[in-house]
Amino acid sequence: MTIHLIDIASARSGDKNDVCNIGVMANTPADYVIIKQHLTADLVKQHFGELIKGEVVRYEWDTIESLNFVCHQALDGGASRSLRMDTLGKNFSSHLLRLTLDI
Repeated sequence: MTIHLIDIASARSGDKNDVCNIGVMANTPADYVIIKQHLTADLVKQHFGELIKGEVVRYEWDTIESLNFVCHQALDGGASRSLRMDTLGKNFSSHLLRLTLDI
C-alpha cells in the first residue's frame, strides 16, 4: 500500500547555516507508528537527491509523536552564501510532504 506523507503528518523546516532541520509531526498515534517505521534518514536523503550533500540524521521524539531530520550540507553554504531560491530551507518541509511511503 502506498500513502502520501502529507495525509498522515505535517512538517516544518528551517536553517542553521548550511544545515536544514525538518520536523515531521504525526497526525495521530497510529500515524506516528507508520512514520517512525517507514520514514528513515536514508529515504529522506534519497528524496531530496542532490539538494542534500551531507549526512541526514533522524531524531525521534516519542512524547510528541514527531521525528526531526537534521540535513547537513543542505543549503548550498547557507543563507548569506547561497544563490538558491530557498536559502533558509523553508520549503524543505513542503517538499518532504510530497513523499510517498510504501507500507
